[in-house]
Amino acid sequence: MDLKIIFEFLIELQVNNSRVWFKKNNDRYQKAKLEFEQLIEILIPKIKQIDKDIEVSSAKECVFRIFKDVRFSKDKQPYKTNFGAYIAKGGGKSPNAGYYVHFEPDNSFIGGGIYMPEPKILKSIRTEIFENTKDYKDIINNKEFKKYFSEIAGEKLKSAPRGFSKDFVDIDLLKNKHYAVTYSVNNSFWYKKNLIDNISDVFKKQYKFNQFLNNVVNKKVND
Repeated sequence: MDLKIIFEFLIELQVNNSRVWFKKNNDRYQKAKLEFEQLIEILIPKIKQIDKDIEVSSAKECVFRIFKDVRFSKDKQPYKTNFGAYIAKGGGKSPNAGYYVHFEPDNSFIGGGIYMPEPKILKSIRTEIFENTKDYKDIINNKEFKKYFSEIAGEKLKSAPRGFSKDFVDIDLLKNKHYAVTYSVNNSFWYKKNLIDNISDVFKKQYKFNQFLNNVVNKKVND
């Protein structure tokens, strides 16, 4: 596994984000993609040891396409400048909380949870937190969790979400639009000998957070 191949390709893609350049460098893309898939193949069994509900068996179920849908985007660059993989029960497009690897020069991170949950699931997560606030706070305030995740990532509502009183003492916990976490890593992180163990440790600390969210998702699916 040579992650330098990924770095070199993505760095050049950042300044040559065009279909013409990509076509000329397709062989390099295929090699970089293969290296990233090999990384994910190594991580999958490690994640399965942490989270027994993970059913994914290959990287191809988890790795996102590099091609962007630019039809409704102001940014018309045709390619993402990262490789990403989402390891969750049900694969990369699953509604379940999972484990995410984002490989991008100068903007890499490890994390997961649920990003952009469907409205019904988002409301159910907020309801679960409202009804079991102590359990949720015990998870996100745990020092092992805080080692990597100082806050819940992403945008927040400015006021109380519909259906919840603004006077609820922990109303800020319900304002998140996403229930996801990220741990930023620098470029040298990927070259450390204990890379797999380091990523696995991040996911271990995240497991209870994912478990809390997946209990909500599973209830909703089974309703």
